[in-house]
Amino acid sequence: MELTGTVWGASPDERHARYPCDEFMDGPHERWTRAVHVAAPPELVFRWVEQLRQAPYSYDWIDFRGNRSPDRLPDDVVPLEAGQPFMPFRIARFEAGRHITGVLPEEPARRYGQMAVTYLLEAAPRGCRLVVAVDVEKRPGPVHRMQRRLLAWGDVVMMRKQLLTLKRLAERDAAAMSGHPGENP
Repeated sequence: MELTGTVWGASPDERHARYPCDEFMDGPHERWTRAVHVAAPPELVFRWVEQLRQAPYSYDWIDFRGNRSPDRLPDDVVPLEAGQPFMPFRIARFEAGRHITGVLPEEPARRYGQMAVTYLLEAAPRGCRLVVAVDVEKRPGPVHRMQRRLLAWGDVVMMRKQLLTLKRLAERDAAAMSGHPGENP
């Protein structure tokens, strides 16, 4: 991890790639990139990413008011729609099975600067890569620079936990579907 808190688990190619969230940033911005390999089919991992509309899957005692993020996928999946809540974001674009992209609503954007996020799945040997790109507006001045640094460090801690939780749940489900509960496929 860099000293800026902007990267965790992402390869250089993943760090420098273009993502759907890029189109929602008008001015100068920086990128935070987080990624994890998941030994599960992309379509299964995507179902877990969709669950971020319901719960954070990170440190629940901090960002879910002590409630527990569900550890089972629901039988009835609510279809994705633009405008739905997606953590602190609103869904702006999506491609089922591939990515969900959200933008920060107006009020928090005024406070923290505009932000856009993409959760993207890329097929990989033995599963997929779950890559998250977060674009953050670069407001001028030392106060805003410090605010971005603090947000980046907080985000990397929370998102690392989130991605590892989604990985664990998807791999557990993939192992159960393959007939080998408790094993990674």
